[in-house]
Amino acid sequence: MTYPVYDTSHIPDPLDVRGGPVTCAACGCRLRGSDDGREVWLHFAPLGGRDARGCRVDCVDKPHNSRGKAILPA
Repeated sequence: MTYPVYDTSHIPDPLDVRGGPVTCAACGCRLRGSDDGREVWLHFAPLGGRDARGCRVDCVDKPHNSRGKAILPA
């Protein structure tokens, strides 16, 4: 018995995050896109090593990728 082939092209890719917000993997804060056109996301108004909620996080001044992980310098 053979099974029918189903068209799954209409199912969105769960790893495709272009349509939704990007959040920091370390603290959960929502990130904003870079103003200079780069594919990086940053914390909102980082002040003195603190995020928008006032929490101290190590990645607050670092750019993040589309999965919310801080990009380490090469």
